[in-house]
Order: sequence, then structure tokens, then C-alpha cells
Amino acid sequence: MRLIQCDYQGQVCAALVENEQQVRLLDADTYTLARRAIAAGKSLGDTIESALTDTRLDYQALIDERRLLPPLTHPDPAHCLVTGTGLTHLGSADTRDAMHAQPSNQPQADDSELTDSMRMFRLGVEGGKPAPGKSGAQPEWFYKGDGGCIVAPEAPIPVPAFAEDAGEEPELAALYVIGDDGRPWRVGHAIGNEFSDHVTERFNYLWLAHSKLRACSFGPELLIGELPKHLEGTSRIVRDGETLWEKPFLTGEANMAHSLANLEHHHFKYANFRRPGDVHVHFFGTATLSFADGVQTRDGDRFEIDLALFGRPLCNPLRFEADTFDVRIHSL
Repeated sequence: MRLIQCDYQGQVCAALVENEQQVRLLDADTYTLARRAIAAGKSLGDTIESALTDTRLDYQALIDERRLLPPLTHPDPAHCLVTGTGLTHLGSADTRDAMHAQPSNQPQADDSELTDSMRMFRLGVEGGKPAPGKSGAQPEWFYKGDGGCIVAPEAPIPVPAFAEDAGEEPELAALYVIGDDGRPWRVGHAIGNEFSDHVTERFNYLWLAHSKLRACSFGPELLIGELPKHLEGTSRIVRDGETLWEKPFLTGEANMAHSLANLEHHHFKYANFRRPGDVHVHFFGTATLSFADGVQTRDGDRFEIDLALFGRPLCNPLRFEADTFDVRIHSL
């Protein structure tokens, strides 16, 4: 079962994907449906079934008219937190280490010779998949912003004038709603483009936090239900109608150093991430970047990230901004 959200007559509405051509409108947005399911003690699938209307919409028309929205949003963007974890995927350490390490730094090297990134990766490999009910090694964690940093599918991803780079990160994203009792509920998963500034990160890994304060996108479809252990997708960049770069990527627990449950535990163990009513978007990391292959993106380049299980691909063009904001602080 897969959902989208769209602008329907000026309202945010969820819709069930019936096939590649058609979606069936529901009587509420995804956030309301999730809250309804939590309150009623029902599954989201059952709640969706009871929320179906007779209105069907042309899927391609929604795309062409730029009416697609992220598949889960909060009415107040300040109550949506966007975060992620890095160095989670098998192979991700090689990509990261190529930016920060000396050539001799390899996972099997003596610990004293390893970069901090490689040590973090090794911790995950050795302790990132604990037994059920147990907590394992902490992952690298980062903050991207609130709901204001989320860009809808097909909408341009803005690149601030101060940015050094504008690179895609094809990832799995999990979406959550916090219940009134503070319990996190996973609503589903979506394709994500976590999007980062890799030149800023490469200069000094302590600038990783700065490199992550960029826009992101996820969707267009929200997958409800169990997630396969192994997922294969394709990430590409299209320039002037031609494929500039394309590469397969792997995700899912079978291709990760950490279990999803361990990553979730180390995010939601913090009480301030269990605020009733909040929405959380959490990116699970990647091992595949065009930046690692020397690609420099340009204004108008189009990111396309495809995972067949999730329906239509996530597509966003790039928009480089020329204007800078006057950040001088004024005294009151």
C-alpha cells in the first residue's frame, strides 16, 4: 500500500496509489490519518481503507501541475524535525574516507591509523545490529532542519549562494508521528534525497553539521507496511535532457552496518524527540554519491532516484540562488 499527498482544491489531501496512472483521494491528509489510527488503536492500513472516497485523480496531471506534496507533513512545519544518520551502509566508509583519509586508512587497519569516520563505521559493523530489545553502537547523527527545509517531489531544490557544493544523497527515509503519550509511531518509508554540501564536509569533518543544513526531499510515495531487507535502486543526474551520471545503490538492513531498530532507538531515546504530536523525518544514509565520482552539479540539473518498490521515482531539479541574506545582527 502506497500513499501520496497532493494539493486538492487548496487543501492538503492524501491519496491511495491504485496504479501508475491513478490515485484515489482519501478524506484527510496523512498526518490526520496517522493520528486517527493511533487514537483508534487501529492499523494505518485499516484506517486508510475506511477513509477512501470515490474521487480519483490523474497521477501524471498532479505531477505536471506541480500539485504533488511530500507524503507526510505537519500543519506547523516547526513541529516537523528532519534528521539522519551517516556511515550506516556497507561501503559508506569508503566513500567518506575518500574525502577525509590518507590512502592507507582501511577498515582493517590498526585503530591508531584510522580516521574518526572509519572508527565510527567499525563501531557500527561490530555492534550496530544488537539482539532484539537491546541497544547497540551509537551511529553518527545529524540535524537538517525543521519542516521548512523539505522540498516537495518535482519541486526545485534550492542551493544557497554560500554553498560550496550541491550533491544528492539517495537514501531510505522513515517517517514518524509521536502519539499523545510520547510514543513514536512509524508511519512508513519513502525514497529520500538527503542532499548535502560535500565540499564543505570534505574541508573538515567537523563541518559535517554545516554541510547538512540544506534542503531535502522525499517521496513522492509513502510505503505502508513491512520493508524488505534488501533494496536496489538507481540514482542519476540528468543535464539538458541527457543522463550525466547514473549508478545503482543498495539499501535495506541486509546492506547496512546498523539495524533500523538500532538507528531508531538512538534517535528516539532523547525525550525532546518524543514530543506529542510531532512529525519526524529520519534519513538512514547511503554509500553512493555522484560527488565521489567527481561530478559537479549545475543549475537546472535534475536528480532522479528510483526504487521500484516505492512506485514513481523521486525527481527534483536544482536551483542555484544568487542572492545572499544580510545576517548582521541588530541590538534591541
